[in-house]
Formats: sequence, structure tokens, C-alpha cells
Amino acid sequence: MAQQIEFGLDTFGDVTMDLDGAAVSQAQVIRNLVSEAVLADELGIDFIGLGEHHRQDFAVSAPEVVLAAIASVTKNIHLGSAVTVLSSDDPIRVYQRFATVDALSNGRAEVILGRGSFTESFPLFGFDLSRYEQLFEEKLDLFSELLKEQPVTWSGELRPPLTEQNVYPRTEGGHIKTWIGVGGSPESVVRAARYGMPLVLAIIGGDPARFAPYVDLFHRALAQLEKPDLPIAVHSPGFIADTDDEAAEQYWSHHKVMRDRIGAERGWPETSTAEYAGEIEHGSLYLGSPETVARKLATTISTLGIQRFDLKYSAGTLPHELMMHSIELYGSKVIPMVKDMLA
Repeated sequence: MAQQIEFGLDTFGDVTMDLDGAAVSQAQVIRNLVSEAVLADELGIDFIGLGEHHRQDFAVSAPEVVLAAIASVTKNIHLGSAVTVLSSDDPIRVYQRFATVDALSNGRAEVILGRGSFTESFPLFGFDLSRYEQLFEEKLDLFSELLKEQPVTWSGELRPPLTEQNVYPRTEGGHIKTWIGVGGSPESVVRAARYGMPLVLAIIGGDPARFAPYVDLFHRALAQLEKPDLPIAVHSPGFIADTDDEAAEQYWSHHKVMRDRIGAERGWPETSTAEYAGEIEHGSLYLGSPETVARKLATTISTLGIQRFDLKYSAGTLPHELMMHSIELYGSKVIPMVKDMLA
């Protein structure tokens, strides 16, 4: 293998049920999430990312607070967002919160910035959705200046300017690793290259190979901008059980609840077992036994030439106990198999 591949986990803190089918409180979901991260750290998994949402079906609205708790009970795993919705936040506060997580974790903090796939945060925090693009562009521009950890002089249209403004705390390492999360927009890929930030491709459906042009675009844009080559990660959903049949059976009902709830909001038809089977066989759902998932992961990593794969391991009401077993199999069996396949 030409270079080391990293393996991560992502979760949105989906509000789950227990093994008896009873609803689990959002508070317990957050506590369970910390346990999941501790297990991932013990298994040597490289990264865990927490998504930011502001809706009933996801428990994590303040990823940095949960990451700070995880930092206190882990040793090696890198800790990040998946994603931070920068458009509806204050870039200075985002930087300060992640710099604090970086201090608590001894330099393990990462940020994945994005526009998010939901819009609840805009009215919640008083932002105009008609300025969706401008909000992200201006706030990303300011955040890129904050990453230099020098006095900031900056101006834009949506907030007062800054003149030689110091922002604290600063990190011991001098920089917070910051990625741009992209759902499939060429403009977003080029934007990440322009700011010199590594790229996370959120591939949540269809053949992963269709994202190869975005990988190529990113590398070409970096070269044309005379910037060094940067890593690319993929975020995709998945679930691992002892056998293919067990994985498909255990995951299906929880996946369907989540998929149909979001689909109803967006005008999609209800999912079907045929669609489900198609995503497992040919799409971007990494589901099955350790051997099955490892083969599919190795194919995606090789096809796209990526440097990190983040498995989105939570799915709707999927119980904590099943997620813990999936994490155990991912760390102890899938990752070693993939490394052997790619060696």
C-alpha cells in the first residue's frame, strides 16, 4: 500500500430504541455515544465524527461538548464533527470550541465544515435561507483566517469587520485540521481546493465509483492553484454483523424508519426491500459480515484512491447494543482485512 489508510466512524446521535423496542431518551443516547467512542478508541479506530443536527430524531446538537466528554475518557482516537453547520454558526465560536477540544484531547481535534443536509438551524438561529451560499462562503473565509492563529483582520458583508483581533485559546500544535464536507457539488469541491482544505465526500447512495470525477477534480484544482495535494475521505453508511443475513435483518427496520421519515419530508417515495438490496449489493451501504464489508471497502478505497473511510454506523432507531457489536467487528476484523487486501 502506497500510504497509510485511516478508518473512522461517524454518527449523528440518532435517537434509538432498546432491544425490547422501547424508546431511548436523547440523554441516554448521548451517554451511549460516549461508550461507543471509548470502544472505538480501544480498538484502535482512527477517528470518530459527530454530526450536528437540531431536530427530534438526532440527539447531538452540540458536537463539541460531547467530543470534550469523549476526550476525557479516550487516548488516541481523533475527534471531530460530521459536519459542523458553519453557515448558521459563528466561525469564531466554532474555532474556540474546537481549540478547547484540541486542548482537552492533547491535539486530537478535527473539524469537518459543511452546509449540512437539513435546514432547521437557519430559522432556529435567525439566519436567512435566501443567503444560504453567501453565509457559508463568508464564514468559511473567516474561519480560514482563524486557522492561522494570528491576529485577524477581515471584512465581509454579513458581520462587522475585524481588525488585528486576537482569538483564544490557541492550539499547542498551531493548527486544527479542518476538512470540507461535500455532498456532490463540483463548486464545493473546487472551494475546498481553493482554501487548501482536505475533502470529505458524503456518499450516501448509488455506486461510489460515480464520485471518481470529483476526486479527479479536487486533485486538478489543487494542482492549478499550486497547492500541495491533500487527503480525501469518504463518509458512507454501514452496519456489520456476524453474517450477511443477520446484518440485513437487524438493520432493515431501523433503516426504513429513518429513510422513510426523511423521505416524506423531501418528497421521496417509501423505500423498498429491492432498493435496500440494491444499495447493499451495488450501492453505498456497507452492510454484511466482516468479510463482505471488507471486500466492498477495499474496492471503494482502491477505486477512488482515498486516504480515509468513515463508516456512518448509526441508523435511525438501531439499538446501541447492535451498534457496539458492529463497531467491535469493524475494528477487530474489517479494518485488518482491508489493510491486508490493500497491502
